[in-house]
Amino acid sequence: MTDVPVDEGPRSTLVQRHAVLSRGYGGRTDPPDPADVLAMPVVLHIPKVDPPARSSLLEAAASAAVALCLDERVGPGGEWEECFLAWTGARIRKVARRARGAQWEAAQAVPGVTVEVGGAQVRAFVPGRVGDLDPRIKRLQIGGTDLEHDEPGPARPDTPVLWIDPTLKMTVGKAAAQVGHASMLLAGSMTAAQCVHWSVSDFACSVRDADANQWRRAEALVDEGRAVAVRDAGFTEVAPGSMTVIATVER
Repeated sequence: MTDVPVDEGPRSTLVQRHAVLSRGYGGRTDPPDPADVLAMPVVLHIPKVDPPARSSLLEAAASAAVALCLDERVGPGGEWEECFLAWTGARIRKVARRARGAQWEAAQAVPGVTVEVGGAQVRAFVPGRVGDLDPRIKRLQIGGTDLEHDEPGPARPDTPVLWIDPTLKMTVGKAAAQVGHASMLLAGSMTAAQCVHWSVSDFACSVRDADANQWRRAEALVDEGRAVAVRDAGFTEVAPGSMTVIATVER
């Protein structure tokens, strides 16, 4: 995981930061002006030549989102605390964009956290007003590029699994936002001790397309309170209320 330098100053504990995720998110309605909507930008590194595997890119997106949400700079006294708390108090939104070459390099100078998984890189940025988005991020394309579904094999041992409903046919950008939501919800559903344990692996997870049987098992775990599900608001690509991703620590 790479990052911008951390200023010396107040330090919070991961337990304190986890408490923000565990108490859930606000449900404030969107402001009248779209420019005032709060969102977490996420940038996917998708080179034109030799692009990453889709599953690895989504795993990096999931880990990057939760890593930023538990970064010490969002905690009490941290430089990102105010922006982060404003975002978690509103409707949780992420907007994924793609970058390559010099665009990707320029994005590294914007405050955020980059995660690499299997050669795939994703950077999650400090949430803020859509109207205030840094020009180095704003110029990046939201759609237009997708990646073929790959066959990554069995989920990695000792990692949470984020199951995607492939019948929804989400683009890689939409799926990246959804697995980012799922990793946040999963962290919030954990005990503080479990979350600390997960942090040792830099929030590694496995992202897999579920077949019909796997999806039914995952839904059963949600019903039993042993898994968390992302239900989309329906602004893009899928119908409102669609269950897009189920995150579980059980197989």
